[in-house]
Amino acid sequence: MKFAPNRMYIEAYNKCPNCGILLYEKPANATSETVQLNGKTYCSQWCVDWEADRAARRGLGATAS
Repeated sequence: MKFAPNRMYIEAYNKCPNCGILLYEKPANATSETVQLNGKTYCSQWCVDWEADRAARRGLGATAS
């Protein structure tokens, strides 16, 4: 989620493609670092790993690694 410069409205809702959590410009939980991979922004390395494991279980190959 990114607020407009005047803070009156939201320009975009950015979500983790794996879990769907909203990604804020300045997250409240500062221990969680976002991960950029293949043009996608994930909320954490855990989501990247989980998506790759799910793809491997489904026989689709590792799409996130």
